[in-house]
Amino acid sequence: MKRYIFPLLIGILGCGILIFLGFWQLDRLAWKEAMLAQIQTQITGVAVPLPAIEDVSMKYMPVTVSGVTTGEEIDVLSGTKERGGGYQIVSGFVTDDGRRILLDRGFVDQDHRHAPRPATRLDVIGNLHWPDEKGSATPEPNLAENIWFARDVPAMAQQLGTEPVLVVAAEVRGDAQGVDPIPVAIQGIPNNHLSYAMQWFMIAAVWAGMTVALIWRIRQRQF
Repeated sequence: MKRYIFPLLIGILGCGILIFLGFWQLDRLAWKEAMLAQIQTQITGVAVPLPAIEDVSMKYMPVTVSGVTTGEEIDVLSGTKERGGGYQIVSGFVTDDGRRILLDRGFVDQDHRHAPRPATRLDVIGNLHWPDEKGSATPEPNLAENIWFARDVPAMAQQLGTEPVLVVAAEVRGDAQGVDPIPVAIQGIPNNHLSYAMQWFMIAAVWAGMTVALIWRIRQRQF
Protein backbone atom coordinates (compact mmCIF):
# COMPACT_ATOMS: atom_id res chain seq x y z
CA MET A 1 0.00 0.00 0.00
CA LYS A 2 2.88 2.38 0.73
CA ARG A 3 3.98 2.11 -2.88
CA TYR A 4 0.74 3.78 -4.00
CA ILE A 5 0.90 6.78 -1.67
CA PHE A 6 3.52 8.91 -3.44
CA PRO A 7 2.21 8.53 -7.05
CA LEU A 8 -1.34 8.98 -5.76
CA LEU A 9 -0.41 12.21 -3.96
CA ILE A 10 1.41 13.51 -7.06
CA GLY A 11 -1.58 12.59 -9.18
CA ILE A 12 -4.08 14.30 -6.89
CA LEU A 13 -1.89 17.39 -6.46
CA GLY A 14 -1.23 17.69 -10.22
CA CYS A 15 -4.91 17.25 -11.13
CA GLY A 16 -5.92 19.77 -8.46
CA ILE A 17 -3.54 22.41 -9.80
CA LEU A 18 -4.58 21.81 -13.42
CA ILE A 19 -8.30 21.90 -12.61
CA PHE A 20 -7.75 25.10 -10.61
CA LEU A 21 -6.05 26.68 -13.64
CA GLY A 22 -8.99 25.62 -15.82
CA PHE A 23 -11.54 27.27 -13.52
CA TRP A 24 -9.29 30.33 -13.24
CA GLN A 25 -9.43 30.66 -17.02
CA LEU A 26 -13.23 30.40 -16.88
CA ASP A 27 -13.23 33.27 -14.37
CA ARG A 28 -11.00 35.20 -16.77
CA LEU A 29 -13.48 34.40 -19.56
CA ALA A 30 -16.34 35.94 -17.60
CA TRP A 31 -14.20 39.01 -16.85
CA LYS A 32 -13.17 39.35 -20.52
CA GLU A 33 -16.74 39.01 -21.78
CA ALA A 34 -17.89 41.73 -19.38
CA MET A 35 -15.02 43.96 -20.51
CA LEU A 36 -15.86 43.37 -24.18
CA ALA A 37 -19.50 44.21 -23.54
CA GLN A 38 -18.42 47.45 -21.89
CA ILE A 39 -16.11 48.29 -24.82
CA GLN A 40 -18.91 47.55 -27.29
CA THR A 41 -21.15 49.97 -25.40
CA GLN A 42 -18.40 52.60 -25.59
CA ILE A 43 -17.82 52.05 -29.31
CA THR A 44 -21.48 52.36 -30.24
CA GLY A 45 -22.28 55.31 -27.98
CA VAL A 46 -23.40 58.73 -29.18
CA ALA A 47 -20.59 60.52 -31.02
CA VAL A 48 -19.45 63.84 -29.58
CA PRO A 49 -17.19 66.56 -31.00
CA LEU A 50 -13.48 65.83 -30.61
CA PRO A 51 -12.50 66.84 -27.03
CA ALA A 52 -9.94 69.60 -26.61
CA ILE A 53 -7.68 67.28 -24.61
CA GLU A 54 -7.43 63.52 -25.17
CA ASP A 55 -5.68 60.68 -23.38
CA VAL A 56 -5.74 56.89 -23.47
CA SER A 57 -8.57 56.76 -20.92
CA MET A 58 -10.79 57.98 -23.80
CA LYS A 59 -9.95 54.95 -25.95
CA TYR A 60 -12.97 53.91 -28.10
CA MET A 61 -14.84 57.19 -27.44
CA PRO A 62 -17.12 57.95 -30.43
CA VAL A 63 -16.29 61.35 -31.92
CA THR A 64 -17.11 63.53 -34.89
CA VAL A 65 -14.49 65.49 -36.80
CA SER A 66 -14.71 67.68 -39.89
CA GLY A 67 -11.84 69.06 -41.88
CA VAL A 68 -9.40 68.39 -44.70
CA THR A 69 -6.88 65.63 -45.25
CA THR A 70 -3.34 66.87 -45.86
CA GLY A 71 -2.58 64.53 -48.76
CA GLU A 72 0.18 62.97 -46.64
CA GLU A 73 -0.42 59.43 -45.49
CA ILE A 74 1.06 56.34 -43.88
CA ASP A 75 0.34 52.91 -45.38
CA VAL A 76 0.02 50.20 -42.73
CA LEU A 77 0.24 46.62 -43.98
CA SER A 78 -3.15 45.02 -43.40
CA GLY A 79 -5.77 42.74 -44.93
CA THR A 80 -9.42 41.73 -44.87
CA LYS A 81 -11.15 38.38 -45.41
CA GLU A 82 -13.18 39.84 -48.25
CA ARG A 83 -10.44 41.65 -50.19
CA GLY A 84 -7.23 39.95 -49.11
CA GLY A 85 -4.01 41.81 -48.49
CA GLY A 86 -3.73 45.55 -48.65
CA TYR A 87 -3.09 48.63 -46.54
CA GLN A 88 -4.73 50.69 -43.85
CA ILE A 89 -4.51 54.36 -44.84
CA VAL A 90 -3.64 56.75 -42.01
CA SER A 91 -3.77 60.36 -43.18
CA GLY A 92 -2.81 63.66 -41.69
CA PHE A 93 -6.03 65.59 -41.03
CA VAL A 94 -6.58 69.27 -40.26
CA THR A 95 -9.81 69.87 -38.38
CA ASP A 96 -11.99 72.93 -38.93
CA ASP A 97 -10.59 74.47 -35.75
CA GLY A 98 -7.02 74.06 -36.98
CA ARG A 99 -5.86 70.96 -35.12
CA ARG A 100 -3.62 68.44 -36.91
CA ILE A 101 -4.52 64.85 -36.00
CA LEU A 102 -4.24 61.36 -37.48
CA LEU A 103 -7.20 59.87 -39.35
CA ASP A 104 -7.37 56.14 -40.03
CA ARG A 105 -9.49 56.31 -43.15
CA GLY A 106 -9.72 52.56 -43.74
CA PHE A 107 -8.55 49.95 -46.23
CA VAL A 108 -7.34 49.86 -49.82
CA ASP A 109 -6.20 46.74 -51.66
CA GLN A 110 -2.78 46.24 -53.19
CA ASP A 111 -3.85 47.54 -56.60
CA HIS A 112 -5.07 50.88 -55.27
CA ARG A 113 -2.34 51.67 -52.77
CA HIS A 114 -0.69 54.23 -55.03
CA ALA A 115 -3.92 55.78 -56.36
CA PRO A 116 -3.88 59.60 -56.03
CA ARG A 117 -5.39 60.82 -52.77
CA PRO A 118 -4.88 64.59 -52.71
CA ALA A 119 -6.24 66.80 -49.94
CA THR A 120 -10.00 66.44 -49.64
CA ARG A 121 -12.72 67.60 -47.26
CA LEU A 122 -14.32 64.92 -45.06
CA ASP A 123 -16.91 64.77 -42.32
CA VAL A 124 -16.13 61.76 -40.16
CA ILE A 125 -17.82 59.78 -37.41
CA GLY A 126 -15.33 57.46 -35.74
CA ASN A 127 -13.62 56.46 -32.52
CA LEU A 128 -10.55 57.62 -30.65
CA HIS A 129 -8.05 54.79 -30.59
CA TRP A 130 -4.59 53.97 -29.30
CA PRO A 131 -3.91 50.56 -30.89
CA ASP A 132 -1.51 48.25 -29.10
CA GLU A 133 -0.14 46.53 -32.19
CA LYS A 134 3.61 46.93 -32.03
CA GLY A 135 5.45 44.10 -30.33
CA SER A 136 9.08 43.14 -29.89
CA ALA A 137 8.98 41.19 -33.17
CA THR A 138 7.34 43.97 -35.21
CA PRO A 139 9.72 45.30 -37.89
CA GLU A 140 10.51 48.97 -37.99
CA PRO A 141 8.67 50.93 -40.70
CA ASN A 142 10.14 50.95 -44.18
CA LEU A 143 10.16 54.72 -44.56
CA ALA A 144 11.62 54.58 -48.06
CA GLU A 145 8.57 52.63 -49.27
CA ASN A 146 6.17 54.17 -46.73
CA ILE A 147 5.21 50.72 -45.43
CA TRP A 148 4.43 50.38 -41.74
CA PHE A 149 3.77 47.09 -39.97
CA ALA A 150 1.74 48.38 -37.02
CA ARG A 151 -0.18 51.48 -36.05
CA ASP A 152 2.12 53.25 -33.59
CA VAL A 153 0.35 56.51 -32.74
CA PRO A 154 3.33 58.50 -31.34
CA ALA A 155 5.61 57.43 -34.22
CA MET A 156 2.97 58.11 -36.87
CA ALA A 157 2.24 61.53 -35.36
CA GLN A 158 5.91 62.40 -35.47
CA GLN A 159 6.16 61.24 -39.08
CA LEU A 160 3.17 63.31 -40.25
CA GLY A 161 3.63 66.26 -37.91
CA THR A 162 0.37 65.86 -36.00
CA GLU A 163 -0.84 65.52 -32.45
CA PRO A 164 -0.61 61.93 -31.12
CA VAL A 165 -4.35 61.54 -31.58
CA LEU A 166 -5.87 58.91 -33.86
CA VAL A 167 -9.49 58.81 -35.00
CA VAL A 168 -10.54 55.57 -36.72
CA ALA A 169 -13.28 56.35 -39.23
CA ALA A 170 -16.55 54.43 -39.07
CA GLU A 171 -18.58 56.64 -41.41
CA VAL A 172 -17.26 59.16 -43.92
CA ARG A 173 -19.12 61.88 -45.80
CA GLY A 174 -17.26 63.41 -48.72
CA ASP A 175 -14.89 61.97 -51.31
CA ALA A 176 -13.58 58.79 -49.68
CA GLN A 177 -11.18 58.38 -52.64
CA GLY A 178 -11.71 54.62 -52.75
CA VAL A 179 -10.79 54.04 -49.09
CA ASP A 180 -13.24 51.76 -47.23
CA PRO A 181 -13.63 52.53 -43.51
CA ILE A 182 -12.84 49.72 -41.07
CA PRO A 183 -14.61 50.73 -37.84
CA VAL A 184 -13.19 49.85 -34.46
CA ALA A 185 -14.69 46.52 -33.37
CA ILE A 186 -14.32 44.13 -30.46
CA GLN A 187 -13.70 41.27 -32.92
CA GLY A 188 -10.07 42.34 -33.06
CA ILE A 189 -9.63 41.95 -29.28
CA PRO A 190 -8.41 38.42 -28.45
CA ASN A 191 -10.53 36.30 -26.13
CA ASN A 192 -9.00 32.83 -25.87
CA HIS A 193 -9.80 32.03 -22.27
CA LEU A 194 -12.34 29.28 -23.07
CA SER A 195 -9.82 27.39 -25.21
CA TYR A 196 -7.19 27.84 -22.49
CA ALA A 197 -9.61 26.43 -19.89
CA MET A 198 -10.37 23.40 -22.06
CA GLN A 199 -6.65 22.80 -22.52
CA TRP A 200 -6.06 22.78 -18.76
CA PHE A 201 -9.00 20.40 -18.20
CA MET A 202 -7.72 18.07 -20.92
CA ILE A 203 -4.22 18.07 -19.41
CA ALA A 204 -5.81 17.28 -16.02
CA ALA A 205 -7.62 14.31 -17.59
CA VAL A 206 -4.35 13.08 -19.13
CA TRP A 207 -2.56 13.54 -15.80
CA ALA A 208 -5.28 11.51 -14.05
CA GLY A 209 -5.01 8.80 -16.69
CA MET A 210 -1.24 8.64 -16.32
CA THR A 211 -1.61 8.40 -12.53
CA VAL A 212 -4.03 5.50 -12.84
CA ALA A 213 -1.71 3.78 -15.32
CA LEU A 214 1.29 4.20 -13.01
CA ILE A 215 -0.58 2.80 -10.02
CA TRP A 216 -1.78 -0.13 -12.14
CA ARG A 217 1.82 -0.89 -13.21
CA ILE A 218 2.98 -0.75 -9.59
CA ARG A 219 0.19 -3.15 -8.66
CA GLN A 220 1.13 -5.53 -11.49
CA ARG A 221 4.72 -5.74 -10.25
CA GLN A 222 3.51 -7.09 -6.95
CA PHE A 223 2.26 -10.24 -8.58
